[in-house]
Amino acid sequence: MSLFNTVRNTIVPVHKEGYPFVAAFFVASLILGWIFKPLFWIGMIFTLWCAYFFRDPERVTPQDDDLVISPADGKVSAIQMVTPPAELNLGSEPMLRISVFMNVFNCHVNRAPMRGRIVSINYRSGSFVNAELDKASEDNERNGLVIETRHGQIGVVQIAGLVARRILCWANPNEPVDAGERFGLIRFGSRLDVFLPAGAAPRVSLGQVAIAGETVIAEFASTKGPIISRRS
Repeated sequence: MSLFNTVRNTIVPVHKEGYPFVAAFFVASLILGWIFKPLFWIGMIFTLWCAYFFRDPERVTPQDDDLVISPADGKVSAIQMVTPPAELNLGSEPMLRISVFMNVFNCHVNRAPMRGRIVSINYRSGSFVNAELDKASEDNERNGLVIETRHGQIGVVQIAGLVARRILCWANPNEPVDAGERFGLIRFGSRLDVFLPAGAAPRVSLGQVAIAGETVIAEFASTKGPIISRRS
């Protein structure tokens, strides 16, 4: 393999939603450098961080309709039975909720956890408390998708965080979606909640690092119970 191909395969592309931000950081660096040269290099550090934040790497997604794939990069912050948000219209019975918290260094491109058809998309305005807190599911700005799968309807909720101020979703109702397919992005720190119906068993543990489009977070139609893990 040539050096050019090696470099090309190593560099992760930047999502187009990040272009204006990267450009703005670069222009600001030039202006600051004109005022005081060392500020240029400080600005370039932030420019590189911005490009890193908006990275959009390719992922290899398991093709199994019994598996639930992580919709986000980050830390598994909650695994519990809770009532889903009312706007999802998933009923009042508790569902398995698995939450993945994204800090400002995680990739923020969101991916569909299962194959199916998008039934509805519901946006709710709200506050911007720390997305790692449990109350963020109710208080924060959020955008919820309901996907009809072979195992019933599931909910996927994008939740804005302490720094996040913009939830992006480019999916549309009644469209088909594949597991691992990109459907949205949240800028600068946030969380994804996945609500699963009966029959789903967790396949991750609290504190585990998940990779969007690759990590299996739950499984249907399995006789195995929740996994047991240890920190070492």
